[in-house]
Amino acid sequence: MAIPIPTRQLFIDGDWTEPLLKKRISIINPSTEEIIGDIPAATAEDVDVAVEAARSALTRNKGKDWATASGAVRAKYLRAIAAKIKERKPELAKLETVDCGKPLKESEADMDDVISCFEYYADLAEGLDAKQKAPISLPLKAFKSYVIKEPIGVVGLIVPWNYPLLMAIWKVAPALAAGCAAILKPSELASATCLELGEVCREVDLPAGVLNILPGLGSEAGAPLASHPHVDKIAFTGSTTTAIKIMAAAAQRVKPVTLELGGKGPIVVFEDCDIDKAVEWTIFGCFYTNGQICSATSRLIVHESIAAEFLDRLVKWSENIKISDPLEEGCKLGPIVSKGQYENVMKFISNAKSEGATILYGGNRPKHLEKGYYVEPTIITDVNTSMQIWREEVFGPVLCVKTFTTEDEAIELANDTHYGLGGAVISKDLERCDRVSKALQLGAVWVNCSQPCFCQAPFGGVKWSGFGRELGEWGLENYLIVKQVTEYVSDEQWGWYEPPKQ
Repeated sequence: MAIPIPTRQLFIDGDWTEPLLKKRISIINPSTEEIIGDIPAATAEDVDVAVEAARSALTRNKGKDWATASGAVRAKYLRAIAAKIKERKPELAKLETVDCGKPLKESEADMDDVISCFEYYADLAEGLDAKQKAPISLPLKAFKSYVIKEPIGVVGLIVPWNYPLLMAIWKVAPALAAGCAAILKPSELASATCLELGEVCREVDLPAGVLNILPGLGSEAGAPLASHPHVDKIAFTGSTTTAIKIMAAAAQRVKPVTLELGGKGPIVVFEDCDIDKAVEWTIFGCFYTNGQICSATSRLIVHESIAAEFLDRLVKWSENIKISDPLEEGCKLGPIVSKGQYENVMKFISNAKSEGATILYGGNRPKHLEKGYYVEPTIITDVNTSMQIWREEVFGPVLCVKTFTTEDEAIELANDTHYGLGGAVISKDLERCDRVSKALQLGAVWVNCSQPCFCQAPFGGVKWSGFGRELGEWGLENYLIVKQVTEYVSDEQWGWYEPPKQ
């Protein structure tokens, strides 16, 4: 089934704008390896134009059009965008699937989450109005003080390709709710649905320049955005390596950043678990979205007394996963996003074998699929903690396994990583789950499940997985400045200095 790919330009200042250098990048369908369209490729010259449009959007009509408008005004636009996306959900889900390779059912779920996220932040935008001028209790009655919250300004939003539109909206929705103007830089590997967001903004008459969308290479568009002197904040989701460069660029301007980075999450399975439930959550935690999840629980740490039975069932469940064109009914595992990423995943598997690990299941291209960047769900055992497969993020459907004897040993293994994004603990003993949850060095812990995500709950990591939190009220605070206003209210002279003699 051919999915039409709209031909778009950059979205700047409320309209479609050809890149100044007229560069474009091919869209390759990862399930067929065929070119199915192209996207515009922004460069530093386009970034300059977009930043100027964003700054103008904040100051137009003395800010009354957006930055200093009431939260209720901004909420109307966010709800209108949500409604338009709901109308276009089937089309956008298919476009997402052919662009990045995730199964259609997952793309449809992502669109539902996009809609919910816009609606949620519309509510929070309205709630901001009631929170303005929140009083502060002071020890001196001669003063009164209150707090106002203002948008941080122009923000650069740099997002990855694994959840192309959803990861963008995790940043776009709260930034707009706060009253910021934004430049969104989607990944060059999957920008199609983010560009369609531009058309949605046109249809709802979002004020020009409030949201600008600039696909392009990281070196040509992302780097100039991160270092731009008139961008007030950068929010980035992606690799730790790129984050280091962004932090260095932002430091030159003392510019705030929030970073949601990679992970190597543990799933700790105790001997008292319901094995089939635990197996399914283990598979979901590592193989969902074709294994391309920063919070993937890709290190299985299972109690030695159940390890043999657990792995046997894990293989049987994995054999039952349908690997196919992601548009096919029932597909549960599609292709890796690109040839480069596919080769990287296969190299991880090859290195694991060469280091002495055992490929218990998978590790190859599925025999029934001659084209496309497909990798079988892969389970690797006989792993030690010095191996690359244990220490580094694969970003593919690859699970490595170790066993443990005691709770303390399980915690030590779980925390044996530079990363700290998400992890899971599986046990019927909820007191033990509570102990382990507190001991794990992670930004998110899932109990008797893996990967649930709600726009109301904070998401982010520790250690090499970044800092700052997205989603929930914490996500909105990322884009707000807190300003205190304090007033002297006494009729008396302050009296610090001696008055001049008459």
